[in-house]
Amino acid sequence: MTLCALVAFSGNSILCRLALRDDAIDAASFTSIRLVSGAVVLLLALKLSPGKTAAISRGNCISALLLFSYAAAFSFAYVTLAAGTGALILFGAVQVTMIGAALLSGERLTRFEGAGAALAFAGLVCLVFPSVTAPSLTGSLLMIVAGISWGVYSLRGRSVVNPVAETAVNFVFSLPLVVILNLIFLSHSQLTPKGVLLASLSGGLASGVGYAVWYVAVRGMTATRASIVQLAVPLLAAIGGVVFLAEELSGRLVFAALIIFAGVALAVIGRKGLRPATGSIET
Repeated sequence: MTLCALVAFSGNSILCRLALRDDAIDAASFTSIRLVSGAVVLLLALKLSPGKTAAISRGNCISALLLFSYAAAFSFAYVTLAAGTGALILFGAVQVTMIGAALLSGERLTRFEGAGAALAFAGLVCLVFPSVTAPSLTGSLLMIVAGISWGVYSLRGRSVVNPVAETAVNFVFSLPLVVILNLIFLSHSQLTPKGVLLASLSGGLASGVGYAVWYVAVRGMTATRASIVQLAVPLLAAIGGVVFLAEELSGRLVFAALIIFAGVALAVIGRKGLRPATGSIET
């Protein structure tokens, strides 16, 4: 489940890159179509699975707000930041958020996890370094918001009972915010068939299905491990770029892949046999 979720996340990165890099769609419209299509696909999945329901609570409103905050901030930040710079800021914020919350809840990093996290992040730096540029302040702040939002959203997934139903409710509850976003940026709307298709695939498959699968996977992990394994996403996205976008397969990519995978493996081995922390880290 973890691998499937990470592949979906990397697919999302590729789809976002294709849509926003080529000006096929504006950031607000991309976010809106992404969340709407995610809600539609998840509701259809529930309809085809009788008996799968979710207990709607105040917590869904919080998760929906975090989901919208991540999706919107990421899209707008992506317009002003280079891919490498954005990846460093995003996953740096995710790591700080999730590991910080884990420490506050009483979870402690093993030596293997600490070494694995450092090694995997070093591999990420190696992977994206050539495309790192001086970031804009606005773009950096937006990407930090995206990272924090996603980190907390992931942490909340560790306590859900029905991941598909809960994720569907989160997507549906984010739609009023989508309407507001569209009204604010209506004059900047830019839609092309390619952009709409990419946003729909990003929302329906990579986000909707991917996030539901992630909520299944994250329930069996400590917060620390859940944060560290996500460092593989930029690497998988880079590999996807080679396979699907005819991007160059360089020695640096191979070297970074070895470092990142070694770091993630070290972190996972470091928790082998340990049970996830039971302390509450919900907000």
